[in-house]
Amino acid sequence: MFRLTSLNLNGIRSATSKGVEAWIASTNPDCLCLQEVKAQAADIEGRFEQLAGLKGYFHFAEKKGYSGVALYTRHEPSDVVVGYGSSEFDAEGRYVELRFDTPSRKFSIVSCYFPSGSSGEHRQRAKFRFLEEFDPFLCKLKQSREFILCGDVNIAHQESDLKNFRSNRKNSGFLPEERAWMTKLISETGLVDVYRLLKPDTTEECYTWWSNRGQAYTNNVGWRLDYHLATPATARLARTESIYKAQKFSDHAPITVDYEFSL
Repeated sequence: MFRLTSLNLNGIRSATSKGVEAWIASTNPDCLCLQEVKAQAADIEGRFEQLAGLKGYFHFAEKKGYSGVALYTRHEPSDVVVGYGSSEFDAEGRYVELRFDTPSRKFSIVSCYFPSGSSGEHRQRAKFRFLEEFDPFLCKLKQSREFILCGDVNIAHQESDLKNFRSNRKNSGFLPEERAWMTKLISETGLVDVYRLLKPDTTEECYTWWSNRGQAYTNNVGWRLDYHLATPATARLARTESIYKAQKFSDHAPITVDYEFSL
């Protein structure tokens, strides 16, 4: 069984101060996809090259204290891809891919952090530009290999994916254009939302992010923003999922899926 976990850390130093490393050790994933590392290479050196025995690979943002993704693994990759070739968004540290290819198989794990548009119209326009160029990239990747992309997508796809869907229809993360992009990704690009494959009908159980405002976490006023998106043959190997909420390491909860394969 292959165990894969994804978590937006909201800062690797902050999350480790809240006990995330001990939790990783206890759950023992094969690979760990992290977003919003909010660190540079100098911050990682001597402290975060490994977490709970897993070796890390990183894509840092040029801007300090911003974005950044990591992928930790207990298996040696055949190749590491940092960035997806974007003239605009690779500077923001949003994509790292580990390839585990063999003579009979091409397979990748990806950690990705989609832009948020919640800070204003300027960033919402950037988010739309990202979505426009990222879908054809995923189409091309799907044509050449099996993969699982884990990450904070910053989109709640359906009404069942957030508590207050009625009042959020005009807000970033639940805009009609964003939801339509997710629908196209699934129906036309052909990727599988693994959580929904396993749990098609859950509502309040499915949330992975809660605002820091008010009592959102206490009252479970959440959103499902964190995904496993897989090519169909790999998605069919998913067996169990879990969203861990017993401890709070950041404003997101980790989502773990066990797949019936090994590297």
